[in-house]
Amino acid sequence: MPNPRRPIPQPAQQPTLTLFAIGMVGLGILALLYRDFALVWQPVPAWVPARAAIAVATGVLMLLCGLGLLLRPTAKLSAQILFPYLIAWALLKLPDLLTAPLVEGSWLGFGELAMLLAGGWTLFARLAPVSPASPLAFATGNRGVRLARILFALWVIPVGLSHFVYVDGTAGFIPAWIPFHRFFAYLTGAGHIASGLGVLFGILPRAAAWAEAAMLAIFTLAIWAPAIAAAPATRLLWTAFFISWAIAAAVAVVARNIPPKLPTAPNS
Repeated sequence: MPNPRRPIPQPAQQPTLTLFAIGMVGLGILALLYRDFALVWQPVPAWVPARAAIAVATGVLMLLCGLGLLLRPTAKLSAQILFPYLIAWALLKLPDLLTAPLVEGSWLGFGELAMLLAGGWTLFARLAPVSPASPLAFATGNRGVRLARILFALWVIPVGLSHFVYVDGTAGFIPAWIPFHRFFAYLTGAGHIASGLGVLFGILPRAAAWAEAAMLAIFTLAIWAPAIAAAPATRLLWTAFFISWAIAAAVAVVARNIPPKLPTAPNS
């Protein structure tokens, strides 16, 4: 019986690992270029001391860890560094949830980063096992992968709900050449929710996660890439592109690590 704490060889995570690494590298480069955080996705208060220096430091971290994931000798260390970094990043959205819990946008903002964290957690669980005595032992191996999968499934649901609450805003992102904008806003929202429920309740979970990753990849390439081509000097568009890319890749990492058939019992 395979040891659930044994590291999974890095090549087994390809090509999703490379796509995730590209997202981290892209966000790192943007942080270095603008000496700032990822706009609304990294809501660091303006009063934080040495804000620019901290932003540059996070840019270096994402850039080096992204590159490190691509190399077999450094993949484990990179996953170990990225995991707590992504936790801290997600926690930046926690004040919004606590102060405005009735605003769906608060759940959307945290949900997007939770999906990103789920991918980083999965890589940590697969590439960077720790000692059984470590307080992080629960987060590695098969249990860690399962917990990351649950995190994704729970938080993609409010992302889908945002398409219904903010239907006009969502429809506004759909390219003009696609008809029935509101219909597709509702349809994609339902797709997010269906993916979360499918993974959460084991209803074709692998297919549900891959469908979510594919949908996010289409959003990235059909919405943000053409926008960048039209206005290549706009920082917001580049940031949105790489955030969307990284989240899509994170979901693909989660999907890659869902077995074709989930066990029906803890001892299976």
